[in-house]
Amino acid sequence: MRQALHPDLADVTLAQALTALGDPIRLSIVRVLSDGREHLGGDFPTSVAKSTLSHHMKTLRQAGVIHSRPDGTRCWNSLRPDFEARFPGLLGTILKIPG
Repeated sequence: MRQALHPDLADVTLAQALTALGDPIRLSIVRVLSDGREHLGGDFPTSVAKSTLSHHMKTLRQAGVIHSRPDGTRCWNSLRPDFEARFPGLLGTILKIPG
């Protein structure tokens, strides 16, 4: 499996982060990841095709929201802990909004 590219958070803008978090499917992914654990693609409550889920994960990764860790044929995903330092309170505020 190819190594996922993760941006330097200093290069991520607030607009990029908000755009990534503004999609209902991506927000549901972030809600699952907010438990602080790593998750596989099957853990996310979406009814989209695998290719669409992959697109959503890439969008979140490029916005600096998540970290993807390849492990053989699997890919574990988690929230990037340094995202909170870059945008203090953003995830907590967005996660309080009813889904």
